[in-house]
Amino acid sequence: MPNGLKRALIGLMTALIVYCLLGFLILPGVAQRVVNQQLTHYATVPARLERIEFNPFTLELRLHKLHMGEPDAEQLGFERLFLDLEWDSLWSRTLHLSAIELIGPNAEVLFDLDGKLNLTELFELPRAEALPEEDSEPLALRIDRLKLAGGRVHFADQRTEEPIDFILDSLDFELLNFATRSADAADAVLVAKGPDGSHIEWKGQLNLSPITSTGQLEIDGLALKTFWPYVRDMAPLALNEGKLSLKTDYQLDLSEGTSLQLSDASATLASLSIDSLEGQPLLRLKRAEIAQTSLDLQKRQVTLDQVRSQALESWLIREPDGQLNWQRLVAGNAEPRPTETADESTQEEPQSAQKSDAPSQPWRIVIADAELRGYQLHLADKAPEPNVELEVGPLDLDVRNFDSRGTSPVELKLKTEVGKQGSLLAEGQLTLTPMQGRFDVTLAGIDLRLAQPYMSPFVHLELRSGLLAGQLAVDLKGIEPLAFHIGGSAEITQLHTLDTIQDRDLVKWQSLQISGLDYNYPSELQIDKLDLNQPYARFIINPDLSTNINDLLVDKPAATPSPAVVSSEAAASPDEPDVPFALRIGGIQIADGSANFADLSLRPPFITAIQDLGGSIGTIDNRQHNAASVDIQGKVDRYAPVSIEGSLTPFEPLQSLDIITRFKQVELTTLSPYSAKFAGYRIRKGRLNLDLHYRIQQGQLNAENEVVLEELQLGEKVDSEQAVDLPVRLAVALLKDSSGTIALKIPVQGDLKNPQFDVVPIIWQTLRNLVVKAAKSPFKFLGGLVGRDQADLSQILFPPGSSELDSAARSNLDTLASALKERPVLRLEIEGMSAPAVDGPLLAEQWLEREYQQTWYKVLQRRGDTVPADPAVLEISEDEKAAMLEGIYRSRLQQQPPTEWQSLDEDTRARQLRQAIVSSRESSTALLRRLSRARAASIKDYLVDNTGLAADRVFLLDTGIAQTPQGREVPTVLHLEAE
Repeated sequence: MPNGLKRALIGLMTALIVYCLLGFLILPGVAQRVVNQQLTHYATVPARLERIEFNPFTLELRLHKLHMGEPDAEQLGFERLFLDLEWDSLWSRTLHLSAIELIGPNAEVLFDLDGKLNLTELFELPRAEALPEEDSEPLALRIDRLKLAGGRVHFADQRTEEPIDFILDSLDFELLNFATRSADAADAVLVAKGPDGSHIEWKGQLNLSPITSTGQLEIDGLALKTFWPYVRDMAPLALNEGKLSLKTDYQLDLSEGTSLQLSDASATLASLSIDSLEGQPLLRLKRAEIAQTSLDLQKRQVTLDQVRSQALESWLIREPDGQLNWQRLVAGNAEPRPTETADESTQEEPQSAQKSDAPSQPWRIVIADAELRGYQLHLADKAPEPNVELEVGPLDLDVRNFDSRGTSPVELKLKTEVGKQGSLLAEGQLTLTPMQGRFDVTLAGIDLRLAQPYMSPFVHLELRSGLLAGQLAVDLKGIEPLAFHIGGSAEITQLHTLDTIQDRDLVKWQSLQISGLDYNYPSELQIDKLDLNQPYARFIINPDLSTNINDLLVDKPAATPSPAVVSSEAAASPDEPDVPFALRIGGIQIADGSANFADLSLRPPFITAIQDLGGSIGTIDNRQHNAASVDIQGKVDRYAPVSIEGSLTPFEPLQSLDIITRFKQVELTTLSPYSAKFAGYRIRKGRLNLDLHYRIQQGQLNAENEVVLEELQLGEKVDSEQAVDLPVRLAVALLKDSSGTIALKIPVQGDLKNPQFDVVPIIWQTLRNLVVKAAKSPFKFLGGLVGRDQADLSQILFPPGSSELDSAARSNLDTLASALKERPVLRLEIEGMSAPAVDGPLLAEQWLEREYQQTWYKVLQRRGDTVPADPAVLEISEDEKAAMLEGIYRSRLQQQPPTEWQSLDEDTRARQLRQAIVSSRESSTALLRRLSRARAASIKDYLVDNTGLAADRVFLLDTGIAQTPQGREVPTVLHLEAE
């Protein structure tokens, strides 16, 4: 071998050895030492790189085990970093890495209370000199494959009130064919998993020139509680659980602004549970899903093709101050925590820049198809007293073609239950801009007792029951000003109101049907027909001559409006024209009605009842002055027919009125309190026929009053300061004709528009003149009636405490009826009687049983249970009776039980309470008189209904008292008189 060649080989081998020593040993050792020195110099925490390996032939670089932080609190590090540099980087002017692998990266990302990020505090770098900005291309870099494997990230944020702390313990990332100066996109995959089972996966393509990206993002089982403290700082809500899953395709383009598009997106929210910070439940959601969703950031539009949600449960409460609980939680959000600071440059950002960030147009949200199923709303209103609670649900809602721009109609369908037995179905369309819509609404079983707490501050009225149903068409025409139309039909059934002062029924009915409803808010209401079935009303004149209707209103001090309110109302009034409200009712039909009337100003009180009330009222229209027809019939105390016929203009009664009122065969004993007050005598018997014909034309009254008194017989004299000073008995006897009848005609005429004209004094003066004239005409006196007694049939015996006829009594009545049919000139008088000694204890027992039934009936009504029409059919167990004894004792005896009864056992105490209650009612005059009247009525009912005796031949006398020894039957005395 030539020496020159040998020297060349030796030199080459020497260079190779030096290159190897330099590349494999010297350079890695020097680089490791330099790196650790720089870390020591600039790092603020202990930092060390364990080892560097370099292959000078393949240009492969490996960095092993970087540690930054204390041994037990490492903040940044990795197990191994591998870089494979390609040789073409030397001549291609491009840094070409065929592979980058980062194995086991570990990072602690921590925000402290002051908002400082720990990673920014790891190094203290010298301040870099500001360099002039130059337009230059990005660093020429090409990476064939970048891989991150086995990563771990610990994130903690103490800026929130409840610190956030979570770990991604499995983080993998891979990037293929990445180049900074290439139009070709790089492929990337990111997979991350959390210890709670959540999974995040991203697949896509990435470009840097310009910055664009497309791909898919999928999040599965992300626990919302991890990030909830950020929400809690904005709204004081406590999250119990909830998981979110999301999958979407996206397109990102930052070349000109920010362009982000999501397509074919779907998301699922499951097991959501939110409470208030005090532990009050607010929201429960089983599952909510959206599918086929898209988002365009530049167009500011979200399109949801399909929304599905199941079993949402929410609590909505109006607090005593009128604010909703959700409104208070969201709107009453606490101010941001003062620990957060902002950079001065951000704080001093010019207004022009702030305005540029403002959205140029609102977001548009489009929902093609939404189905909400099985919702449950717990509604509560704590403003009234007592509080109102209402359960709404299961609620189903369908929404079709929703567009937040509001220019196209939205299709809505709502179906829900309301309360225990109510239901609501609404279906139609709604347009948001302008606000218009039309819905078909079906209501059934809506409990009207919900209105009770809102009525109580104004009236002493208890709404015991009432159900609303209807088939309505609602047409919303606008909201500024509010205008809508309601048409269809409605029905209110089982209405029952109670006068809470008297603790008695006030108004009730079985059903009120409203047909042909046509309501235009705010100007017009038309109803084709009102059908009122089994109505009832009670009217009472109090001892001070006020009425029970006056007593219903709650006295409230008049509020003095503030000057600001007065001025605002005065300013607004010129712009609000007074438009008269148009009301038209095509007709009113009344069936099977009844009423009670009582005048408590009399002694004894006057009480009567009207039954079988029915008839019709014609068209009522406040825009036209046409008279409405009236045709109503009824009966007073079962046997006396009453009729009201004619016409009137209800809104202008002085314009036109023509009414005929007839009372036939009214028992005058019911009017005994009035005769005692004004005539000084009670009425022993008699019947009244009354024809009243009142005609009014243009305020001119022309009245004809015909009064016929049959067999009037006065009773005992009564001291009364208001009684007339006239020979009443003599006048009555003289006014009778040969058949014992008094017939009077009293015409009245006058101008009702004259304030000095009064009808009542004119009628009274006419009657007075007739009585005086009769008293001065003794030649018309014909004598009295002749009575005849039959010892064997002079009385009917009743078992103590009962008004039921036994077989012996019915047999006697049959015999008596046969005798009366054979002697038509005779009439029968029945004097109902009771004996306190024998009837009193049994009546008290019966009264207590009725108290049990009435008390239990009220309990069932308050609970909303279905109750029978009559409390008397209720069957009550002895245990339930015992539970009600003390309440009855306190309410009826108006006192507390004796304290010594507290030590008694339960059975003994119940017996004492019961005995005290019964003893307090044994001598009740009202109970005794009621039994007396019932006994007389039983006899008359039997004679009329079972023996065929004419009702006009049987008279009921005032009640009496019988002195009957214990164990004996109680007699009701019968009297006979000739016609």
